[in-house]
Amino acid sequence: MKITYSFSSSIASIIIRYLDLKQSLGRKYIIESRIFQHLDKFLNTTDSDLTAESFAKWCYTQQNNASGVRRNWMRTVHNLCLYRQRTEPLCFIPDPLQFPLLHQPIQPHIFTEDEIIRLFEAIKQLKPGTRSPIRRENFRLALVLLYTTGLRRRELIKLTLGDYNSTERTLLIRESKFHKSRIIPLSQDGYNELEAYLKIRRNRHLPISKESPLLWNKHHKTRIGYYTGAGLWTTFQSLFRIANIHTSNGRYPRLHDFRHAFAVHALLRWYREGENVQAKLPVLSIYMGHVSVVSTQYYLRFIQEVVNSASKRFEKRYSRLVSKSYKRGVR
Repeated sequence: MKITYSFSSSIASIIIRYLDLKQSLGRKYIIESRIFQHLDKFLNTTDSDLTAESFAKWCYTQQNNASGVRRNWMRTVHNLCLYRQRTEPLCFIPDPLQFPLLHQPIQPHIFTEDEIIRLFEAIKQLKPGTRSPIRRENFRLALVLLYTTGLRRRELIKLTLGDYNSTERTLLIRESKFHKSRIIPLSQDGYNELEAYLKIRRNRHLPISKESPLLWNKHHKTRIGYYTGAGLWTTFQSLFRIANIHTSNGRYPRLHDFRHAFAVHALLRWYREGENVQAKLPVLSIYMGHVSVVSTQYYLRFIQEVVNSASKRFEKRYSRLVSKSYKRGVR
């Protein structure tokens, strides 16, 4: 990413070198660049270097943000200061112990099979519009792909028809998070749904070129034919309302919760089918586009169904050993 903002504070040269270094390593650093722009403007306004005093005042300007956001901004500047310390050993380094505590992570909503069925029924109530003549078909396909592949929202709306390989029954996910591309196989349901959707596109003489968006509408101000993330979310909110689906705190689920549900249901399916779960986890990690299994484990919530399945497997394999130990007096 080319930096268009002109840094001009007392640490401008350091920020520029730091961003150049990170971007040369393949990182976009878009969010970090915006944080540094805000810091640069603040230091210019106060005509000061980055010191303990100016850092504290700058942090105060973020007091209305959530604790997690403030912590991330402070951590980003902390990393910049560590880089600066290489050439200026006596420079100011923020104390991470003074940063806001990590906020409680959002508890994901794991969709049940009944809720997915209700969503399919709710989609039937969607009406086509002038901009989206196949609105119902778009959201049926979106639901199938989110539920059966665990795609991120941004990955879904970026898909084109050229990303679908009907022969191999795969989808190409291009330049996603962590700058990784991957090819994912579709389930039988996903493949059938996509083929039926494309047949409708052909029969109605709608765009079917390789460059055409997979989820297509007539137009948009900036990206012709693509849904926006906000547009997708707005309609799904309506579907959650129609289907009467809420989280434990009474709110509507997030689209990202489909990704959590996909991972948990994969884990549950493996337990029920007697698969080697530990051997399967790296496969799930690759499928979801994670750097490592550690990232995948974040999605594997231990819901009651998983607990029951794991307990049954343990009982089946080791109940004899436990009973023998018990009889011998081992507690």
